[in-house]
Amino acid sequence: MSSDIFHDEVNLWLLFPAHAPRVLFHTPAFALGFLPIALIAFFLCGRYGGHRAAMLCLVLFSLTFYGWWNPIHVPLLLGSLAANLFFARRIAARPSSRAWLTGGIAFNLLLLGWFKYADFAAQTVAPDSPRLNIALPLAISFFTFQQIMFLTDSRTGRISGLNPLSYVACITFFPHIVAGPIVRPAEIMPQFAAADLTRPNRANLTEGLSLFLLGLAKKLVLADLFGRFADTGFDAAEQNAALTFFEAWYATLAYALQIYFDFSGYSDMAIGLALMFNIRFPLNFLSPYQARDIGDFWRRWHITLGQFLRDHVYIPLGGNRAGPARYRLNLVLTMLIGGLWHGAAWKFVLWGGIHGVLLALLPLGRSRLFVLLAVVLSWVPFRADSLPAAWAMARGLLGLNGIALPTMILDAVPTLGLLVDRTPVLPYLGDARTLSFPEVTVCLLLGWTIVLFAPQVHALSLRARRWAIAAGFALTVQAMFFAPRVAPFLYFQF
Repeated sequence: MSSDIFHDEVNLWLLFPAHAPRVLFHTPAFALGFLPIALIAFFLCGRYGGHRAAMLCLVLFSLTFYGWWNPIHVPLLLGSLAANLFFARRIAARPSSRAWLTGGIAFNLLLLGWFKYADFAAQTVAPDSPRLNIALPLAISFFTFQQIMFLTDSRTGRISGLNPLSYVACITFFPHIVAGPIVRPAEIMPQFAAADLTRPNRANLTEGLSLFLLGLAKKLVLADLFGRFADTGFDAAEQNAALTFFEAWYATLAYALQIYFDFSGYSDMAIGLALMFNIRFPLNFLSPYQARDIGDFWRRWHITLGQFLRDHVYIPLGGNRAGPARYRLNLVLTMLIGGLWHGAAWKFVLWGGIHGVLLALLPLGRSRLFVLLAVVLSWVPFRADSLPAAWAMARGLLGLNGIALPTMILDAVPTLGLLVDRTPVLPYLGDARTLSFPEVTVCLLLGWTIVLFAPQVHALSLRARRWAIAAGFALTVQAMFFAPRVAPFLYFQF
């Protein structure tokens, strides 16, 4: 099973293959077609038609971007927007009452629950029952959480003078609708209402384009490279193959780099795209593998999701106000929900539970090496296509299937033959060629050096960013135009 499929629901990539690759951020159709047309149309509408015309133009392009995947779900998105606008108005009219807020949150959770979790719940309760085969609407997890924030902000007064067009633009804005960041509407909607929104800003266009190109390179040059290495090992584990020590560890380390560069690249591209339209998104990714502890990791990885879980799950559960035992339980429950948010499968629950336990035992995990090892190993159930596949990978990581190296390596360093078995090639590593082991080793060393020691892209000067873009430009262009397949961003599936 491909790594592009993270859960058991009917997958949009399988149902609508003709639509899937056309407007991905990292395809020529988007970078050379959709984006420049959207920018030109937005600013022209602003110049000749005014602010409202530019906003309507932006909403139209955003809905086109969303609907290209599966047009049938555009009415669902519009219906959700209309319903939440209705609830928000009732909440603003009676802020002292919790009834409308409770009803609005329940509506959003029921919508998310039906489309994302109904099949999972039915199969859990009655494994032999027929599947419901409910197609998962693209980005429902993201726009549901943002609409919940919209309702809570309406009640607390953070949103004043509700502007329906700014609200719709905020939720549907194409740079973030499919995979975040999960922006707080109270912070973004005023930007859409700004008087200078529709005037081109050279500084914003330049900075935004540099971030977009750097994110593009992370995705196409680095993430997809490590994805191919990871797929080999994890696909073998799904077939219950007996992965040896190095095959299992290299696949695991490669996936940790794949999801790092994939999500980091997407986050940079989303921030850059928004900035081109004079919208500033919050930082969503901050060198998480350099974290000091697990709590610090979650302040760096998918920052906006962590903030949502803190404000709308952890604190309402009681936070740290009810004693140490309840505090630790609240952490575990919050992360279980965070894991389940990623997909309707027990492997995501397990992944969230692992992080919840690590957070609850935070004093034991203040070593950077411990944090890094825990995070990397927790990716195994997250990536594996099933829990049996995760166990098959774990057996390899523990060396229970033996430790082997290619004959070429042992001939070069004979003393290693005292410790490991000899094999012509490692069949579940890279392309299973003679040179696969040194090739993957060098790539992993390079990748881990970058994530552990390189500065954050947003901390670089514009001059340094330009040098970085120039260094990877040829590889990026080659990957964009000549890659054998278009690999979607991993978080597009959530």
